[in-house]
Amino acid sequence: MSQEQARRWQLVLGVDDEQPLSTQDRRIFDSLNALYDTSEATNKGKGSLSRSAPKVAQWLGDIREFFPSSVVQVIQHDAFHRLGLRQMLFEPEFLATLEADVHLVADLVSLRTAMPEKTIETARPVIQKVVDELMKLLEHKTAEAIRGALNKSKRTFRPRFADIDWGRTISANLRHYQPEHKTIVPEKLIGFLRQNRRLADLEEVILCVDQSGSMATSVVYSSIFAAVMASIPAVKTQLVCFDTAVIDLTEELADPVNVLFGIQLGGGTDINQAVAYCENKIQKPSQTHLILISDLYEGGDEESLLARVRRLVRQGVNVITLLALCDDGRPSFDAKMASAFAEIGSPVFACTPDQFPDLMATALKREDVLQWASEQDIKTIRGEG
Repeated sequence: MSQEQARRWQLVLGVDDEQPLSTQDRRIFDSLNALYDTSEATNKGKGSLSRSAPKVAQWLGDIREFFPSSVVQVIQHDAFHRLGLRQMLFEPEFLATLEADVHLVADLVSLRTAMPEKTIETARPVIQKVVDELMKLLEHKTAEAIRGALNKSKRTFRPRFADIDWGRTISANLRHYQPEHKTIVPEKLIGFLRQNRRLADLEEVILCVDQSGSMATSVVYSSIFAAVMASIPAVKTQLVCFDTAVIDLTEELADPVNVLFGIQLGGGTDINQAVAYCENKIQKPSQTHLILISDLYEGGDEESLLARVRRLVRQGVNVITLLALCDDGRPSFDAKMASAFAEIGSPVFACTPDQFPDLMATALKREDVLQWASEQDIKTIRGEG
């Protein structure tokens, strides 16, 4: 066993009097022990994590020093759930020390109505930071995929940079390969010809998002994607969130942080009422894509919901049901309702944020969404029939 392996095992198993820990390793051991050692037995190395803000802030500073950001977020998440530190989010001094991620944003949004005004003022820039990072990460891919509302059957030899068909361009210019520079000089550009679409011909996307507590991170991602899509002229985007009530946040899409502060996570679920609201917003079914993001645990009228979705599908609305829009692993959902939706003709599956732009491009081109999901190795729900 190498010296490094022995050191790691010592950090896992505890302190050995014959091989005392270094000062730094002692701090690492104590910071992890404070969270993960729940034994009642006396342990000379055992740390503690009291509920005082200074103590917790110091502990957070230690884990940020010793571990990468991705690990810090896991440890924070464990601390909130194992030690009940959620109440600490009400304290601005504590909140300012946290390593922010999409899960923390979901926690802050869910606690917003209970927060003092001073804490909300601190929470807003924390949320803004995460939203800005996600927008930067997701915006370009989403915009490019949705501008795949290009007419790819037509070609142009004077394309914009974003519309260049690189495969065809490289093939057409292979004879211009420059060995000394190890590159191709593209004397002839081949690209996709953009469609000139009138406002009346725009595709419409309605994101109908379940804001019950279990869908928290899906709501955050949905809001950000809706804001990105709303900035793209090729589509008309609407965002509707619901629990037992329906809230239309379309007018707030210019500011994703305002959207998130307009959401109330938790409560019951009335999917039928929400879909009914969306149905009334649809003017051209054949140009409308209804993306229902829900675990399908219906607290309202199940039969009316199924009848309504069946009617929308028959009218030509592209109804896609996402059981989750997050990276959290396999979602919990109502399997019976999911199967019933699939039987009606609505593709049903979970989707990651990284996959969502390609999904929307596939939907907007009216291509086979189930075939796309299969190619992405996404498990889809099948109907009973």
